[in-house]
Amino acid sequence: MLALDTLHGIRVVASPSALDAASWPDNTTVLRLAPDDVFVIGATIEHAAVIATADADAIIVAESGFVGCWLHNDALAEVATHIEWHIPTHRPAFAQGYVAGVPAKLWLTDDRALLLCASPYAHDLSERLKGSA
Repeated sequence: MLALDTLHGIRVVASPSALDAASWPDNTTVLRLAPDDVFVIGATIEHAAVIATADADAIIVAESGFVGCWLHNDALAEVATHIEWHIPTHRPAFAQGYVAGVPAKLWLTDDRALLLCASPYAHDLSERLKGSA
């Protein structure tokens, strides 16, 4: 059964140039949700201080509204049977669409993938992927 855990980090909405110039600690996972929006798992608000100086209108908040789990390639292959869109083959890659009919995202690296969705969808995604992963 898929165990979706709350993902803690920060959400930063800022100019694309400020986000492009940002530097994040090695132990974080940076997900660019939109040109002006990033979710950084494992980061704290202090990590984004430089963005606030680069963009005075930046919004930087703690974020725990996503759940997710890491999947190794065999588990990803099982989850992929519930995906109707093309999973990128080049890595790293960030993709989003419906997974088992639930809006979700995939952060794909060479050896694993992070499956995540908004917290309100956690139960539906877990139930629909029972037996996967």
